[in-house]
Amino acid sequence: MAKRESTSPEEGSVVMDDNAADTTITSSAKPISLSKTTGIRKDHLKGKLNKSGDDGGDDEMEEEEYDVEVWHTLNKCFRQVQNVLDQNRELIHQVNANHQSKIPDNLAKNVSLIREINGNISKVISIYSDLSVNFSNLVQERHLVKRGGGNLETGDDS
Repeated sequence: MAKRESTSPEEGSVVMDDNAADTTITSSAKPISLSKTTGIRKDHLKGKLNKSGDDGGDDEMEEEEYDVEVWHTLNKCFRQVQNVLDQNRELIHQVNANHQSKIPDNLAKNVSLIREINGNISKVISIYSDLSVNFSNLVQERHLVKRGGGNLETGDDS
């Protein structure tokens, strides 16, 4: 995987390297370091923050709540998407090879390969759709818990 860094402070940057054990995400605020194998914040793994976000007095960190469940959900979904995209890459290479060969049987195989690619694209859309719903629900749940409760089923916080 190639390294990617953006120069836009609004966008932040992501630095990823296959040879490195970690991925670092930076924004205009501060960098977050994730374990490459688990996708969970390193400071969370080390116990720097407890469930309440207390790290021994840092007010900014006390206000931020990082949840392992959120990181796990993101990591799981991104891994699923990457697996499907890797499969599509291989299928596309096969389609190109079949097309270049101009052998009628190989060209006929491309029909099913292209259908499989299309199905995989639908899988990616579904995974991202589920991720969006799950992430929104987790954010809403954290917001309601922070405000002191409410009914998570209806969204009514009375």
